[in-house]
Amino acid sequence: MNTEQLIKSHLKQRVLLLDSAMGTMIQGHKLSEDDYRGDRFKDHPLPLKGNNDLLSLTQPAIIQGIHEANLAAGADFIETNTFNATSIAQADYATEPQTFEINEVSAQLAKAACDKYSSEDRPRWVIGVLGPTNRTASISPDINRPEFRNVSFEELVEAYTEATQGLLAGGADVLMVETIFDTLNAKAALFAVQNELERQGLDTPIMISGTIVDASGRTLSGQTLAGFYHAVRHVKPLAIGLNCALGADDLIPYIKELSDICECYVSIHPNAGLPNELGEYDHGPELMAEILDGMLAKGQVNIVGGCCGTTPEHIAAMKAVSDQHQPRAIPEIKRYTRLSGLEPLTLTPDLNFINVGERTNVTGSLKFKRLIKEHDLVTALEVAQQQVDNGAQIIDINMDEGLIDSKAMMVTFLNLIGSEPGIGRVPIMLDSSKWDILEAGLQHIQGKGIVNSISLKEGEESFIQQARLARKYGAAVIVMAFDETGQADSFQRKIEICQRTYDVLT
Repeated sequence: MNTEQLIKSHLKQRVLLLDSAMGTMIQGHKLSEDDYRGDRFKDHPLPLKGNNDLLSLTQPAIIQGIHEANLAAGADFIETNTFNATSIAQADYATEPQTFEINEVSAQLAKAACDKYSSEDRPRWVIGVLGPTNRTASISPDINRPEFRNVSFEELVEAYTEATQGLLAGGADVLMVETIFDTLNAKAALFAVQNELERQGLDTPIMISGTIVDASGRTLSGQTLAGFYHAVRHVKPLAIGLNCALGADDLIPYIKELSDICECYVSIHPNAGLPNELGEYDHGPELMAEILDGMLAKGQVNIVGGCCGTTPEHIAAMKAVSDQHQPRAIPEIKRYTRLSGLEPLTLTPDLNFINVGERTNVTGSLKFKRLIKEHDLVTALEVAQQQVDNGAQIIDINMDEGLIDSKAMMVTFLNLIGSEPGIGRVPIMLDSSKWDILEAGLQHIQGKGIVNSISLKEGEESFIQQARLARKYGAAVIVMAFDETGQADSFQRKIEICQRTYDVLT
């Protein structure tokens, strides 16, 4: 039985417990700048206080002690002290060279703690945490330059790959992309994780946890919960859930929604309420456990724990109530094509025709082609908005024109759409005859889009490679009835090519 099978066997029997907030516990130690530096970094040129991840190197006994306190309280999963342990986040402290080591040592500390408390009937597992970084790939940091991004998908993939390698080297049992406020960041992390697991030949389970920022029920980058779920479900996670930003009481309707649509296990590790005027959290262990008790009684969750403001005492209280309930049973979910922009689009039989707006296609609209060639992107965006206003459920974007830098224009236009929620709410169909343009587009949409198109015309090897990449990016695909000898030109050829295509893909 591999790790995922073992965890699933326990999840079917009982509600499992995550640990409490590492940052809250570290604050309780009231560490000084010298404590953060230790002997190793005493001459470091920048202040290090606040770099909690670095404490795995300079104060390992404190970090392992926090892990053990959570295990003693009943935690089944221990999260590594790596929330900001990417080269991107560590750059604020000029400690990027230590990124791999921080991840590896953090996983080793958590593993040592788990080994102390594990038994044959009650194993404990290490969750390697991949945090959101301090940048966002979907939102411009400059209000005057909506097309600008201060981080690229490729930079995120590189950073997350290094962090993933460190966590795996240190013995992480599970990898969790958590506190997701921008789904595009998360998709980059998941892309990196999939590539690294494939490279190492591992089947390490993946968990995903998003963050709803306010009563609108959306992430910081504007995506609804269902839109977020559709965009990340392609990795077939062990569990998906919500954490941070809000207290458990504020997450009640969103956990219900997630429980209803989710094809895997559901987790929740909320804050201990919202911060008060002193920046402290008011939900004590009993109150928080009482709120979670309601979700447990309705069979909505499988894994519970705590985020900001929570302590091992909160975990002990949660364990007391979770032991009284059966875990959520995964519902039977009908299989449909599920797409998303900021909002979801599920292609059910009752929808009949799906309206695809093609006026944002330079080969289908002379006006749009002229606007793009003249670089009048403001008016070009208005064309996209009109498409959505007039009922387009998907918008098709094609920049294939000899006098245009098609790849660069695709990226710029998608970034502009990312700043226009009225357009970005619908899924994007990326339309090009060139794979590099399609792939560039996939790196700039946070929802689940559509690749238009792939085919067998360049042979099976190329077709399979592109299909696998599309799936890693979380995209659906349109497949054209072409093969190595050309386009299907008869009824029988259509059947043959489509049958072969289906067999290869499945």
